[in-house]
Parts: sequence; structure tokens; C-alpha cells
Amino acid sequence: MPRQFLPTLRGLLVPRSAAPPPPPTETKDLLAGNAYVSMTYAGVTNVWGTPGRADGWDMERVIIEGYERSIWTFKSVEAISKHASTLPIQIGRGGDERRFKETLDTHPLLKLLNKKANPLESGDVFKKRLSAQLLLSKKGVFIEKTYSRGGTLVRLDLLPPDRVQIIPDDRNADYVKHFEFTDYSGHLRELLPKHVIWIRDPHPTDPFCGVTPLEAAGLSIDLDVKARTYNISFIDNDGRPGGIVGIDLDSVDQREVDRIQKRLAPGAHNAGQLTLVGTGPGGVTYVDTSARPREMAYETLSSTSKGEILAAFGVPESIVGNASERTYANADREEWNFWDHTELPHLNLIASGFDSDLDDEWIVRFDTSSVQALEFPRRQAREEARKEFEAGLITIDEYREIAGRTAFGVPQSRALWISPQKAPVPANPQDAAALGLGPDPAAGGTPGEAPATGAPPLPPGAAPETAAADVAAARTLAPGPSPAADVAAARAEGGPLALPAGKPETAADAVAAARAASTDTGPGGAASDVDRARSAQNTALPGDAADDVAAARSSVETKALPQNDDGYEVTDDDFDALSMAVAAAVTALLARQEGVMLARLRAPKIRKYTRYWEPENDTDVRHVDADLDQDRVISAARWAEETRQTLTPILQQAAVATARKVSQALTGTDTVPPAAAAAAIVTAAYAGEAITGFLAELAMVLSEAQHDAREVGDLKHAVVSYYHSAEPALIARIAETCAVATIHGAADAAAEHAGPDVVRTWVTRADTRVRPAHKALHGKTLPVGTPYTVDGASLRYPGDPFAPIALTVNCRCRLHYATDFEE
Repeated sequence: MPRQFLPTLRGLLVPRSAAPPPPPTETKDLLAGNAYVSMTYAGVTNVWGTPGRADGWDMERVIIEGYERSIWTFKSVEAISKHASTLPIQIGRGGDERRFKETLDTHPLLKLLNKKANPLESGDVFKKRLSAQLLLSKKGVFIEKTYSRGGTLVRLDLLPPDRVQIIPDDRNADYVKHFEFTDYSGHLRELLPKHVIWIRDPHPTDPFCGVTPLEAAGLSIDLDVKARTYNISFIDNDGRPGGIVGIDLDSVDQREVDRIQKRLAPGAHNAGQLTLVGTGPGGVTYVDTSARPREMAYETLSSTSKGEILAAFGVPESIVGNASERTYANADREEWNFWDHTELPHLNLIASGFDSDLDDEWIVRFDTSSVQALEFPRRQAREEARKEFEAGLITIDEYREIAGRTAFGVPQSRALWISPQKAPVPANPQDAAALGLGPDPAAGGTPGEAPATGAPPLPPGAAPETAAADVAAARTLAPGPSPAADVAAARAEGGPLALPAGKPETAADAVAAARAASTDTGPGGAASDVDRARSAQNTALPGDAADDVAAARSSVETKALPQNDDGYEVTDDDFDALSMAVAAAVTALLARQEGVMLARLRAPKIRKYTRYWEPENDTDVRHVDADLDQDRVISAARWAEETRQTLTPILQQAAVATARKVSQALTGTDTVPPAAAAAAIVTAAYAGEAITGFLAELAMVLSEAQHDAREVGDLKHAVVSYYHSAEPALIARIAETCAVATIHGAADAAAEHAGPDVVRTWVTRADTRVRPAHKALHGKTLPVGTPYTVDGASLRYPGDPFAPIALTVNCRCRLHYATDFEE
């Protein structure tokens, strides 16, 4: 009884000025005397003075007369709700519309919506009923949530909308005071708003009402059903023949007449037959009773109502099974339009109703990654991006970002490759150095400066025996007279020249000395003087710039590797410098990592629904006897990626510098092959894997600590102790391994790029710390590119990251590169 009078009592609380007289009732009739949808605007007035628009919505009649009797309504609801049924639910955060950056694999909602919602319904059945009710109910859908004593969500039940009454808040504060639900036995239950999920397609003005496509398509559904009913009634009751032939029946027996008349009997099985009737003596007539405009109007009516119903639901005809009049492209486009404009908003509306049971950063979403129709715009974007890449307008990394893939982040992928020769255009000076197109800023070059026209500086301690060294020495000489100037000076002299003191050093001195020693007084051409001067010179004079340049050019043109007796070998300084840089970077990274771990342990979102939550009162359901999710605290994959991104630039810079030194020592050039940078990338990936293993051990430490820990402070102490004990060894191992693998990998790549005449010799420290496997390699010389074999394993160089760790860890060996190897 209280429930019957409660609307009236609430109406008395409203001032008379706020309670206008109820408008007349508006109804729609499906059949004579039967209302299809009772859209009564004379409902109960709530405290906002808004009429209860959804109170008169007869859900039972909507199902019977609208959903079950109209084929297009049924197919539209079926097409939309079946996707909500088959698509799994995901919980995650970050990322884009296709996939989350981080997902939750264990949560009560995932089990309920993907497995079993309640004892009667599976997750798929529950989601399909939920989607269908949302499309048909003007009130929306009501989901009752059931929690365990520990505060864990254990059950979801979909309540019949016509059995739920919304009770507004009288103080206009929370909108809804509670919900009243009448169960199937007639008992009334009050449900608190926190135990009910209320999902509706919002009404523009009424917060207590939703909208449904049936409102807009109501008349069209009426027309469709009535047109079908009329056509069925016509066929059953008329049975009109396709034509009538009239003949003279005066001489026909009555039994024959009766037989003919029976053919006019009603019934669908008699429709379309030719019938004979009497016309009087001597008369023969024919009457055409085929389709008239009155009957043909059914086709137009049926087609029009079908289009209006499908348009109201946003479902193209090809989606409900008829794509006969469409090309493949048009059908694909219609399917994408359906997903983009109808299905995705519908799914997002459903998923948003469950966000209240999650933290602010986490959201619920249907997993649409397997829906091929949604790839339509992405395929177009990838196709356009491929054309732009082929035209040299975007980089490989930019294309991968458009395609939704992870960028490589290396100089080759950041550069623009201009067609048709695919020449690289570096993105910055560092990439230009890595691609061999500019000076290395780390080696003293000016960023952004074009390559110098002179020769590169001579390495410290290197003998001036290479072509580059000869050219550099020639260009550093002070400007002096050229051979042509010397000849001109010699010809211009009219008398004998005085012999200069000391040994002649230039061509002019040689000419003067030759002319002074000659007793001939006759005129002599400059050419003859020069010839005699050159013939009198027994040995080449050192220091002549022209001769040095000629020698350098001849050496370059033959493209033969210079004979380098000393060869090249990396030094401890190379390893120490890189090791210190990597150690500093890893130390800073681990310090920030430890700070993030401790901050996450203190975060309320991490501690919620665990034993570490501090309850606000005795009824706080967020304090339960559950372990803390250590994976959310650690996030190993994120730190591994951050380690790789942090160390890659450092290792690449060292690799480029090492490769340039090797190239200068062996070929006289500063060419840096791409394989040198690849060695740095591989080594950075190894460092990321080492961090992953380090954090895996931390996860085990946290798991063991939670057995005895009752406070967050105990877990924080375990994390701090682990970092203080394990951090130094990890930093030393990563620093040494990265330095050895990067330096040796870059040097070996540059030596192999120098040419087939380069060889390398394995050199150990020759002390007691050298492992037996490496002692067997000491002094062994192999052509560059040929790996060393020991204990059944192949080593390209000391510290090879692809070799067994037992042969590479703490390795101190070196490789000596030379160009004078003979078989």
C-alpha cells in the first residue's frame, strides 16, 4: 500500500504552480482496439516537475507487438545485440581505441561478464539480453550487483524494467534515493543506488528517462505490421482468381455450373486460377482480376516502412542479410558505417555502466580488435602512408606509428629515404654520423655542420703512412711556388743562377743548380733545363707536397688496403669510458625505479580491496583479506622498454666512435657501417632483459613478504632491502656486458666492412683469470667475418651476446685487427 500512495504523496510536496494539469494521453494502435505503445504523458510528476515519461512504457506489449511481430525490428535488435554477446570484455588503461597499453587479467567483472553472470545465465547470454533491453526499454536497464561479505562482486542480475520503480531524492541532491523492485512473487524490495547499475540512452531533458529507436520507428512498425496483416487477410478471405471467362450457360448442365461456381470459393489455394461464369445467350467475355493499384501499394508501403525501421536503429540492410544490390566495396562501407555509427557507441554505453566498480584510471571496454570491419579506415591510412613512404615524405618510424606498431627508433628508421635511389636524409646530426653522412658530434664535430673539405684529423700516435695521412700532411704545408712557377722563374732568368748553399730541396733549386753547373752558353728552353734537373736528381726529395699528393691519390685510386704493421686493437680506455656511462645511466634508472615502486605501494588505488587498505569505518568494504597485486606495482615490461630506450643512444654513440676509429686505422676513412649501430641495439635489448629478470626476483621477494607482512611499511622495507643488496651487482654486470659487447661488436662490424684482407687475432690477458676455453683461442688468427669455435659454440668476438653466457660473462679478451695476413 505505501508504494501505491507514494507517488501521490510526492506530488503533494510540489507547489501547485509547479504541477500543471496533465496533458491528454497519446496512444498508438496496432490493431483495432489494441494499443501498441502507451506513451502516456500523464505520468507521476517528480520533484523536478518533469513528467515521468517512461512510466507508461508497456514493455510487455513492446516485446509482443513490436519485437516479435516485426521482422525488421527483430533483425535490427538481433544484429546489434549479437555483437555485444560475442565480444569479450576487457579492463585496461592507456593505449588507443584499438588496444590498451596495460590490461587487468584478474577482476570480478571479467569473470562475471565473460564467464558466468549468475546461476542462470552465462556472460554471453547476459550481455545479449542487456543489449536488447537497452534498445527496447524506455526506462533503460537495471542490473543488480551482489557482493560477498568481503566486498567482492560475485553476481550480476538483469531486472525486468517494468518491475523497477525509480524513487527520486526529495532533497534534490543525489537524484535517486533508491530503487523499488517487485519480484515475481509480488514482494517489494528496496535497492540502494550503489547496488544497482542503471544504463540508459539519455533523454535530452529528463534524467529519469531514456530513449529507444522504437519511439521514432513506432508508426513505421505499425504500418509494416498492418500491411502484412492486411495482405494475409486478403489472401485468406478473397482468393480472387487471376481472370474470369464468361460463356453461355443455357445449354450447360446444372452440375457443371455448380462445379464452375466452386472455383470462386475463397482460399489462398484457389488464387490465380482462371474461372468460367455464365454471361447469357451467345455471350463470351473476359475480366482481368490481376493486381490493381490498390493491391500494388502494399509493396511500396512495405519497402518504405522497412527503410524507416532500419534507419531508426542504424542498421543497413546488408547487415541483416541482404546485400544483393550492392558491390563489395559498398557492402564493406556499410558494415564499417554500422560499426562506427551504431555498434561502437552502443557497446561503449553498455561498458561505461561498469566503470563505477573500477579505479579512475581503469575502464571497461568491449574487445573489438578482431572486428575486420573496423580495419577499413586503418587499411586506407596504411595504404596512404605506404605511398608517402615510397615517395620519401615520411620515415619508417612514422609509418609504423600510423600502422599501430612500435617504432624502431634507430637512425635508419628515423631517416627519410628519397626515391628513386633511396638516399637517406638524417633526422639529426647524430643520425647523420651513424649513417656515415656527417661528422660525429661526440668526436668533436659541430652538430649540423657539413663535412669538412679537408682530410680528417690524424689519430694520435698513428704514423703518416695512409692516404689520408699523406693528404693531410700535404695540405698542412706552407704555400710555396708551384712547379709551373719554378719553371717560369727559371725561364725568366737571363744569366746563370747562383747555386744556393746547402742541398737543393725544390724544383726551382734543382733547375738553378743545373743551369749553374752547365757550361753551355746557348739558349736552352725551360723544358730542357727541367729535364736535366730531374735527370740529375738521383733520389726523391722528401717533403714535396706535389709528390705526396700524387702518392696519396694513387693509393686511393687503387682501393687497396694499406699495409699496417701495427694494426688496431681497442684499449681499456674505450671499455672504461662506456662502462662508466652505462653504470651512471642504470644507477639513475634504478633509483627512479625504486622511488616509483615505493610510491605505488603507498597509492590508495593499489591497496584498495587488499589487507593493506586502511578502513575509514567499520562498514568499509574495501578492506579485505587479499594480497596486493605485485604486478601492478612492478610493471616489468614498462621498465625493460625504458631501459632499452635509455641505453640505446649511449651505446650507439660509443659504437659509432669505435667503428670510426677502426675504419680510420684500416682504410684511412671514417665510414661507419649500419651493423655497428645494430650491435648497440642488440646490447640494449640484453640490458632490458636483465632488468626484467631483476624485477622478476623482486616480485618473488614481494610475494614472500606478503605472507607475514600486515602493513605497507613491511613491503616497503622488503623493496628497499632488495635494491640495496642486489643493485650494485646488477649495475656492474650490465655496465661491463654492454661495454664489451658494444665495443667489440662495432669494431668487428667496421673491420668486416673494410674488406676481405682484414684479419683478426684473439688476444687474452695471459693471467690466471683467463678461462680455459679462451686460452685455447689465444693467438688464433682468422679472416674477419669468420667466427671462432670453442666448446661447440661460435663466438664472433669477445662478449658476443648471441654466444652462451658461460663464454662471455666477465670476458677481458681483445681482438687485434691487421691487414698484412698471408695464407
